[in-house]
Amino acid sequence: MPAPNPPMASVSAYVHWLMDRDRKSTGLKSLQGKDLGGRVSVGHPAGRSLPDVPPALVRWRDQGKDIAIFSSGSVQAQRNLFANTTAGDLTRFIRAYFDTTTGPKTAARSYARIASALERSPSEVLFLSDVGAELDAAQAAGMQTALCVRTRRHRPERAGIQ
Repeated sequence: MPAPNPPMASVSAYVHWLMDRDRKSTGLKSLQGKDLGGRVSVGHPAGRSLPDVPPALVRWRDQGKDIAIFSSGSVQAQRNLFANTTAGDLTRFIRAYFDTTTGPKTAARSYARIASALERSPSEVLFLSDVGAELDAAQAAGMQTALCVRTRRHRPERAGIQ
């Protein structure tokens, strides 16, 4: 006999427990992406773009560089976020989106999968992050890496779009 469905308060408490611990659970990120989509659909910008981000995206596109995102947020959340920023729709600059369905952000095999999906040798990919363990994993897969850091004044949570 299957177990009864848990009471909604228990599900809600568990979701909050995961968020309080900044867990990168694929299911949680998918749920958050669906929630973000609901907020975006009623006209609220999803992300704040720092002033230097749009010009950098234009410059990189004009230089023929492909831009891809690997986030613990779901692909749906990423698309919603970049489509609805305070700088407008930035999705035209993004070639591909990757989330934890690709694999953990701290596993080299995840970055090898990304390079393959982009039809690039890992050595042709520059991976930027503000998390050392992610840079280590990307480097172990053969990617070039660079630490992305902002001063406290410009870094409320993460560099770029938040």
